[in-house]
Amino acid sequence: MKKYTLTAVAAAALLLTGCGHSAGTEKEPTTTITTATTTAQTTAATTVTTTVTTTKKISTDIPEGVILDSVAEVEVYSKTTVAELITDNNVRLTAPADLIDTEELGEKKAKVTFEYEGNEYEKEITYSVVDTTPPLILNSGWNPYAKVGEPFNIDSIIGYVDNYDRAPAVTYSGEVDTSESGRADLTVTVTDSSGNSTDFDLTVLILNEIPRPEDNNERVAYSDFIDSYSYLGDVSFGIDVSAWQTDVDYEAVKNEGCEFVLMRMGYYYNGEPEMDDYYRQNMENASAAGLDIGVYFYTADNTEEGAREHARWVIDQLDGRELDYPIAFDWEEWASFQEYGMNIRDLNNVFEAFADECKKHGYSAMLYSSKNFLNNFWENDGNHPVWLAHYVDETDYDGLFALWQASAYGRIDGIAGDVDMNIRFNSVPLE
Repeated sequence: MKKYTLTAVAAAALLLTGCGHSAGTEKEPTTTITTATTTAQTTAATTVTTTVTTTKKISTDIPEGVILDSVAEVEVYSKTTVAELITDNNVRLTAPADLIDTEELGEKKAKVTFEYEGNEYEKEITYSVVDTTPPLILNSGWNPYAKVGEPFNIDSIIGYVDNYDRAPAVTYSGEVDTSESGRADLTVTVTDSSGNSTDFDLTVLILNEIPRPEDNNERVAYSDFIDSYSYLGDVSFGIDVSAWQTDVDYEAVKNEGCEFVLMRMGYYYNGEPEMDDYYRQNMENASAAGLDIGVYFYTADNTEEGAREHARWVIDQLDGRELDYPIAFDWEEWASFQEYGMNIRDLNNVFEAFADECKKHGYSAMLYSSKNFLNNFWENDGNHPVWLAHYVDETDYDGLFALWQASAYGRIDGIAGDVDMNIRFNSVPLE
């Protein structure tokens, strides 16, 4: 798994402007609700049942004295309640917690029911759903290189997303000449269909050869890792593995103090999902060593249907096997997110679809991501367990997380090379 750094972009604040609505004076139809109440009286010889029908009328003929002012605009996808829609009133709202429709831009209507002077009424409130949130920059140039002699494509070195628009436009000021080596200082602007924009400065280096990333990270012995975090109390220590770790000696791993392993079952980029070359071997040997087991699936899904299909694929491979951890959903294609044709809501729905499909088959799901994307991208509406990736000595992530991937540079007996090291907070539920 990879570590990324997100450029945080402040979202525009939701502007709620009040507007007055005068009470109507014309006679309008009423809504009639009929309810039946049944009582039973029993004597020694017979039982007599009496049914009383009550008719309740909800009038749309709003009295002159009613005050029911509302906001003119609400933000798209916001979870806005009736109580938040109404800015001023002298009535008792009968369903204040009901959510209004904010799923599409444009004019909407909400039916608001209320009580006034002992009677119940319904009024249709008009409001506009707007997008005032600028695009989010996911990659502001992690590898800002262009190659001499090749066409320059800004989308190849930055990543961005909008909360609503699935295809925001990118432009830049400044010139990039790839005919010879040098540098180009640009100002990049990403604009959505509502006119909201985000800009940032970017220096592009034009080189004959694109450099390989340097690795100057200090390696950490697993025993030192355990010693460093034993103060956390009720925790367990584990690792996560994939084909990058090749042949793992799980008996040696366990002897080092490792208590669980989360293994990559497979991955999906396009076409068909592929099984990790070492998954079956990892599952067999880790189970034989008595380690607690979890699996994760690396995916580039951009549709809910695809996410459900691949959740079923994971479950088919498990073939009824019980797991000690939820199935982890791992999506990391942030560097050029715009290529996937999604907005922020879309990918959140993809994860929720994956989780829902797991639940249908008796498994739970877990969201894997870095601190930056957990803070700025993921909504986790289903309150699923979180597996946090944050490679620091002490995380300052303030959300709830069940596991912490604290280092990608661990060294442990039984594995040749690096391994991710994880901490499980046992008091945090995995359901």
